[in-house]
Amino acid sequence: MQSTVCAVLIFLFYGALLAEAEEKYPIPPESVRQEGVPAGAVTKGVFSESLIYPGTVRDYAVYVPAQYDATQGTALMIFQDGLGYLKDVPTVFDNMIHTGEIPPMIGLFVNPGVVPALNDESEARYNRSFEYDAADGRYARFLVEEMMPAALAGWNVSSDPNFRAICGSSSGGIAAFQAAWERPDQFRRVFTTVGTFVGLRGGHELPVLVRKVTPKPLRVFLQDGSNDNNLYCGSWWVANQDMLASLEWAGYEVNHAWGEGAHNRKHGSAIFPEVLRWLWQDWKGEGAVVKTHPDRSKSQANEFLVEGDEWQLVADGQGKIGGMAVGSEGELFFTDSVKGELLRLGSDGNIATLRKDTGGASSLAFAPGGKLLYASQPKVGRIASWDLESGEEKVLAKGVKADDLVVAHDGRAYFVESGERRVQTISPKGELARVSGDFSGTDGIALSTDQSLLLVSDFSGRYVWSGQRKSDGALLGVQPFFHLHVPSASVDVRSQASGMAVTKDGWLLVATVMGIQICDQPGRVHLIVPGPMDQLISKIVLDGHTLYTATGGKIYKRAMKLEGTPAWAAPVKPPKPRL
Repeated sequence: MQSTVCAVLIFLFYGALLAEAEEKYPIPPESVRQEGVPAGAVTKGVFSESLIYPGTVRDYAVYVPAQYDATQGTALMIFQDGLGYLKDVPTVFDNMIHTGEIPPMIGLFVNPGVVPALNDESEARYNRSFEYDAADGRYARFLVEEMMPAALAGWNVSSDPNFRAICGSSSGGIAAFQAAWERPDQFRRVFTTVGTFVGLRGGHELPVLVRKVTPKPLRVFLQDGSNDNNLYCGSWWVANQDMLASLEWAGYEVNHAWGEGAHNRKHGSAIFPEVLRWLWQDWKGEGAVVKTHPDRSKSQANEFLVEGDEWQLVADGQGKIGGMAVGSEGELFFTDSVKGELLRLGSDGNIATLRKDTGGASSLAFAPGGKLLYASQPKVGRIASWDLESGEEKVLAKGVKADDLVVAHDGRAYFVESGERRVQTISPKGELARVSGDFSGTDGIALSTDQSLLLVSDFSGRYVWSGQRKSDGALLGVQPFFHLHVPSASVDVRSQASGMAVTKDGWLLVATVMGIQICDQPGRVHLIVPGPMDQLISKIVLDGHTLYTATGGKIYKRAMKLEGTPAWAAPVKPPKPRL
């Protein structure tokens, strides 16, 4: 027994030595100070004024190269767990800037925040996981809105995201990727080592979102080792390979280095100069712009979106867009719920005011034929219709606080009531009836392409509900059917699903806090299209191949390969979906 124990101890001892030997990497020459190379300057500071992470105090440092030229914008690279990089990164920067392999570059080294202990009997609160591991946009906001303005004040830093890189290891690695993912308008080049893309604060969902969200212009280098952590929240080694597979599948500019190391920066530090060469390979030429690559992407953005077409602002200066609908002539009608007006956006781009008093109309829907316009008026508790030719208004229902509404080709209208979690209907004869209350929440409402299903979005949940329409307007088999993505690490974990649109071949488009989620008939999200300026979209209308979105007081449009079909038009039976 004793000999067995000794043998095990010897095996473990030599196994540990072998693992340590495997973790030894040659020191790259760029990490050694070289004669005749001018050295940049490093200054340190403390930042304690955050409103995004209130109460935190953090150390930071700024490296400025000897070649800094105040007359032109200088490239930038940000490091998470930053002060740990100071022993080698400034030297690498000095040597590689001197040889021209990377541009003159300012380095910002940022430590995670700590909320100091109140007294000697209490412990400080360490914010590292909260700031770094969360798959949300909070840390990106902190960098862009607070840390960078404070630390980089007085330095001429390039505003071009193509000349901004970001780096981190472990939780700092996912933080670096997440910052660029959330704000590609700020960062385009990313280096992560042993990145924590596992189930701590939603990071395990990122490889899926990389496949589903419209590809972003990022260049990413991943490093990991086969002996990385394998814990209660997942395997780092598997998660990094999954992230690589997703980035390659979606056509990103991505590279990687796999080794046999454990959860540390040893391998990452050894390859750092080579990674810099790859990240900045084009910095001197016209190809310095990091782009998306539809030609090598398998993303369904290629099937749904028109390449090169982005959101275009078509209406501005409104108080708040309440509802949108497209008539038979292809003109967009919309309401300003603040000013109480009905307006029309013509095919020539001009906006005309049609009604000065809409009764606080919040939503619009055309009746069959696309001439008679229905309007929900929750402020006065009714639903009305307007004849666009004569201007006549007719009250269809009273005593209801209708929010969104839709009118089928057979003339039957459906609407949801604000805060009531139910759907009511108005028959072609004007009869009002409640058809279902089996919803977790109600906000937007639409009909399937063949008009056999009524679809209801839940702003506060994550589902679009589906129910079959009977001939008398009642609903059968109401189910939480369409499974939407929600922000996994947000304080407000709601889909904020509202407006919806359908296509002739059966796709459902849903406006959510994460963008427009495009679902197949069986209820699965295939693509997420971020809204214009990443603002929250409230209403959408798909008119032919033109998608209109409303956000606040603005309306945008973009071209789509998908083709919409309005509810007032004849039903279209879509092809049977893949199950």
